[in-house]
Amino acid sequence: MKIEIDKLISHLKSQGFVFQGSEIYGGLANSWDYGPLGAEVKNKLKKLWWDFFVRRNEYNIGLDSSIILNPKVWEASGHLGNFNDPLIDCKKCKSRFRADKLIEEKFTEMNVGGWTNQEIEEFIREKKVNCPKCEANDFTNIRQFTLMFKTNQGVIEDASSTVYLRPETAQGIFIQYKNSQRALRKKLPFGIGQIGKSFRNEITPGNFIFRTREFEQMELEFFFSPNDSNDWFEYWLEKVKFFLEKIVQINKKNFSIREHDKQELSHYSKRTVDIEFDFPFGRGELWGIAHRSDFDLNQHQKYSGQDLTYLDPETNKKYLANVIEPSVGLERLLLAIFCQSYVEEKIENGERIVMKLPYKLAPYLVAIMPLQKQQNEKANQLYKELLVDFDATFDETGNIGKRYRRQDAIGTPFCITIDFDTLTDNCVTIRNRDTMSQERIEITKIKKYLVEKLI
Repeated sequence: MKIEIDKLISHLKSQGFVFQGSEIYGGLANSWDYGPLGAEVKNKLKKLWWDFFVRRNEYNIGLDSSIILNPKVWEASGHLGNFNDPLIDCKKCKSRFRADKLIEEKFTEMNVGGWTNQEIEEFIREKKVNCPKCEANDFTNIRQFTLMFKTNQGVIEDASSTVYLRPETAQGIFIQYKNSQRALRKKLPFGIGQIGKSFRNEITPGNFIFRTREFEQMELEFFFSPNDSNDWFEYWLEKVKFFLEKIVQINKKNFSIREHDKQELSHYSKRTVDIEFDFPFGRGELWGIAHRSDFDLNQHQKYSGQDLTYLDPETNKKYLANVIEPSVGLERLLLAIFCQSYVEEKIENGERIVMKLPYKLAPYLVAIMPLQKQQNEKANQLYKELLVDFDATFDETGNIGKRYRRQDAIGTPFCITIDFDTLTDNCVTIRNRDTMSQERIEITKIKKYLVEKLI
C-alpha cells in the first residue's frame, strides 16, 4: 500500500466515515465511532457477508447470541484459564508491551506461538530486543494479562455476580448448536453464521481500527461428520477467497495465504490458515480459517452435562460434529477496503482524492446535481424517484467541479447532472467516478443503467 495511514485517517474523519470516540471529552484511547458514511459502508459490508455466507448458502443458517453469557461457558472454552497475553514493562520508560510482539516486530520472519514465558524472556535478553520507545534492554519479568472484560450482573457486586463480555462470538454458536439443529431439523453438514460485537482488553491496541478493544466479528461455524470425506476446509478457504476477490473486490496482489505450522497451531486446531493483508503499517491478519475438530462441543458437553452428539439418521450412530471456522473481524476487513480504495490522482486541472469503493459498498451510488437552481424542481423529482431503489444524495452547492470533487472524496460512483437541456430533451449527463467520463442518457433509462452497473 503506497498510502500514509495518517492521511487516510484524516480523510475518513473529515468526510464523515470514522470519528474519534468521545472526542469532545478529549477522546478515549482506541475508541472509534462510525460517522454517517462509515455506518453506511459498515452495514453494507455486513449485508454482503450475510447474504453470501448465510442467506444464499445452501448449508447455512443464522444466529444472534447474547454478549453476556453464563461464566461457565468461558470456563468450558478455556478462556478463563488460557485467554491471556504475556505482559512486559520497560523499567526505564515504564512503557508496556506484549512480549511476544516485541520479538515478532523486530524479527518479522519469526512466530513465537507456543513459546514459554521463560523462552521469550531469554530470547529478549540474548538478542537484545530493545524497548521501541527508549531503546533500553531492561524489562520486567512477564506477567499474564487476562484479555476478558469483567463486569457484574445484578444488584450486589461479589464473586457470584461476576460475568464477562464475550471475547468472541463463536461460543454463542456452540452452546446453541443443538437447539438450532433441532428447531430447523438440520442434517449434517450445516453451518451457523453470526455477526456481533466482541470485547478484548488488548494490552497494545492500535493501528487505527485494525486492533481495538471493542470490535465486530463475522463468524461461521460449519459442522460436519468426522467421517465426511469432503474437504470442507478447502471448500471454505475457496469461498473466502472468492468473497474477497469478487464480492468486495480486494486485489489478490494485496493479500496472501499463510499456513500455520504445527508449533503455532492452537491446542484445539487440526489446521489453521490466515489470510493476511498488506496494510500501510505492515502485513496483518485479515481472515482466519480454522479446523476446530470437536473440541468446543466436547468441552461444552463435559461442563454442561448435556448431550451434544448428533444422531446420524443413515447409520443410526451418535457422534460429535467437527467444525470448520472461517472468522473475520469486520473492522479489519473495512480497513483493508478503505486502504485499497483511497487514491490520490493527478488530473488535468490539479489533483483529486477519490475513494474507489466497490459500487455495492459506496455510501451513495448516485448523486443528483442540478446545474442551476432553475432545475431544482426537476432534480428533486428525479432524486425522490431514485431513492426508492438506490442510495442517493442531493448536491446543489458550489460549482460543478467542486461538487464532483466532493463526491469523489466519499466514493460516489455516479453523478447525474440536470441542466437547461434536460427540461426540453428529458436527458441527463452521467459522470463515472473512476474514469471521469461522461455520457448523455434519457431519464427513463437511468434505473436500468444503474441496475446494470450493480450486477
